[in-house]
Amino acid sequence: MDTGSTAWMLASTALVCLMVPGLALFYGGMVAAKSVLNMIMMTFGSVALVGCIWVVYGYSASFGDSIGGAGLLGDVTEYFGLSGVMKDDPKAVIPLSVFAAFQALFAALTAALICGAISDRIKFGAWMAFTGIWVTLVYLPVAHWVFAFDGDDVVGGWIVNKLGAIDFAGGTAVHINSGAAALAMILVLGRRLGWQKEGGAEKPHNLPLVMLGAGLLWFGWFGFNGGSALTSSNAASVVVLNTFTATCSAMLGWLVVEKLRDGHATSLGAASGAIAGLVAITPSCGAVSPLGALLLGAIGGAVCAVAVGLKYRLGYDDSLDVVGIHLVGGITGTLLVGVLATSEAPNGVDGLLYGGGLGLLGKQAVGAFAVLAYSFGVTWLIAKALDKTMGLRVRPEVEEGGVDVHLHRESAYDLAHPPAAAPAPEPTAAG
Repeated sequence: MDTGSTAWMLASTALVCLMVPGLALFYGGMVAAKSVLNMIMMTFGSVALVGCIWVVYGYSASFGDSIGGAGLLGDVTEYFGLSGVMKDDPKAVIPLSVFAAFQALFAALTAALICGAISDRIKFGAWMAFTGIWVTLVYLPVAHWVFAFDGDDVVGGWIVNKLGAIDFAGGTAVHINSGAAALAMILVLGRRLGWQKEGGAEKPHNLPLVMLGAGLLWFGWFGFNGGSALTSSNAASVVVLNTFTATCSAMLGWLVVEKLRDGHATSLGAASGAIAGLVAITPSCGAVSPLGALLLGAIGGAVCAVAVGLKYRLGYDDSLDVVGIHLVGGITGTLLVGVLATSEAPNGVDGLLYGGGLGLLGKQAVGAFAVLAYSFGVTWLIAKALDKTMGLRVRPEVEEGGVDVHLHRESAYDLAHPPAAAPAPEPTAAG
């Protein structure tokens, strides 16, 4: 057992846990004041539910021995109830228990990302039901495909082992997966009332909150990506460096597009650009050089900025740009591994730009679009089934009045009782 690596994984798990309030604040600041608590509740609620599922059968389905050796799903009975993870394995570099906790947060955050696309209009109970079903039928199989490596007498997932695609920390399993699911949910749920009309869907109510959330996500992402090295090593150090570098250039890339397109650079654009860079570097952080990360981030930020604007032309109401940032950014970062990867980086593979040919790019494309197709198709079926049975959407009067008051019987701000005016100052001798 490597105590240094164990300490790094414990710290990384704590860093990733901080991404939960970071995401809640990032999303919460972007919605209207009458919906902020509902957005925070959907984020925390999905994390709580997925955490329970993970203990019972989630970890086993993701990292158990592949059923039939097909690489599609882990044996749900192998670690049922997380049995066996508390044993001290003398051959292991880190305890299995810290790895299980680390990956539990990956599953929880992936599900939570989806809720940003459907804000202001979904029932809280329906969201929780969707989360449980979606994680079971979509996330757990995809996590097995991407994260479960072959081992001694253990067969892992088909994307990482049979296909040989590179996804260091979850560009496919986390971002393409959640982004494709968000698109399916948007199409089933429909647009918000008054979207794209004057006086319709509200603008962000608290941009400082958005910036604070983005900063917390950036901080936590060092654990998200760096912890995926699973050791306290040079690989983790390179990954952390690349994560920081790509985020910086992505923010600038987004702001340049915003300035050229709209005539001004915004704080919302800066926050969104940072997240776009974090998404794009997630699959590639162990495959590229710092200069490659700089280029990848700039491309990711610019591409996502353009993609976000397309929702108005195509007519789909992606409330908080989950599709434009996570789906598009995840695809961009995954595909660019096939172009910008260098054998000098921890993954040790050359992409097209370094003489590696088209082979790696082809593998990356197969992995990315396989996850996209599976996630979109199954999510659409889940959403349709729930809509036909329990109903997904709140009533129009609930949407207009605000989901915080109607669904949770509380509001974030006491707008009905503003603070009393300060008393007038006493007159002085000078008048």
